Amino acid sequence: MDEQALIECLPAPIAARVKSARMVNDRAIVVMDASGLFAAQRAETEQETTDILMQQPGVAEVRVAMMADKITRRIIAVGSGKGGVGKSTLTANLAVALKRMGHKVGVVDADIYGPSQPKLLANEGAKPEAAPDDKLTAVPSKHGVPVLSMGYLVKPAQALAWRGPMVGNALTQLIDAEWGDVELLLLDLPPGTGDVQITMLQKHKPDGAVLVSTPQDLALIDAARAGQLFEQGQVPIIGLVENMAGYACPHCGEVSDPFGRGGVEKMAGTVDIPFLGRIPLAMSIRESGDSGEPPATGDSDEGQAFTAVAQKISDWLGALNKGAA
Repeated sequence: MDEQALIECLPAPIAARVKSARMVNDRAIVVMDASGLFAAQRAETEQETTDILMQQPGVAEVRVAMMADKITRRIIAVGSGKGGVGKSTLTANLAVALKRMGHKVGVVDADIYGPSQPKLLANEGAKPEAAPDDKLTAVPSKHGVPVLSMGYLVKPAQALAWRGPMVGNALTQLIDAEWGDVELLLLDLPPGTGDVQITMLQKHKPDGAVLVSTPQDLALIDAARAGQLFEQGQVPIIGLVENMAGYACPHCGEVSDPFGRGGVEKMAGTVDIPFLGRIPLAMSIRESGDSGEPPATGDSDEGQAFTAVAQKISDWLGALNKGAA
């Protein structure tokens, strides 16, 4: 059989991945592009190719080489010094917005004790498959953003009573997983500066960090502590996001500021860190979080607020990649 005959007997999706095929005596040698395939998918493709070619006349042996370009994977941590400031909602919406901009992005739900990304991205109840190398395989979502979270690995509402080393190992398992062609991981960090953050800096140092805070002074104090941790770890802070800033009354339209306004922007100017944008306090954002439909999937005012922040992060990534080229 010649090269063309070898390729033509394969299903179209597999044939499209063939880079070269040739016969050496009675041995078929096929080189395939494995870009974007998880480990399990690579194994399935290799096995299917072998099974089909072994049925062809004159073929006594098949060797398949799966090749893929090495992916340069960036990591951006989304953190806060305080809980309840909307960090997980921001992460999910940034991921969706960046995906819409063309980035190959995944989310690591690093809040080991309080995972929320399965709810926010509407894939609760899913279970990550184990790859042949014992790694976890990222769970797809309907928004095109794969996710890994402890929420897939424990029973709903189950409390975790883990000490530091176990938490650190869990984070490593989530990050060092099979992510396919994902080029950007967003880490949804737990609040504070504890074991997860320390493990992250020691083993999975991010390329940059985004800090989120509500405008009131108490949250800003904690955000400053989180910023100091990243600075000590020599992780660039991409910028600050002010969340829950401005509430428009659904009846009269008057805007009030239950948590204050402008505190994060003022802080950004004081410490010379970019201010990435302001996210309103809106009922629709809460409702979309509960339903697994992030506002960033659409073009509402709330969705555009998240998209504007994501655009600045995308610009930062572009400059970073250009500098590394």
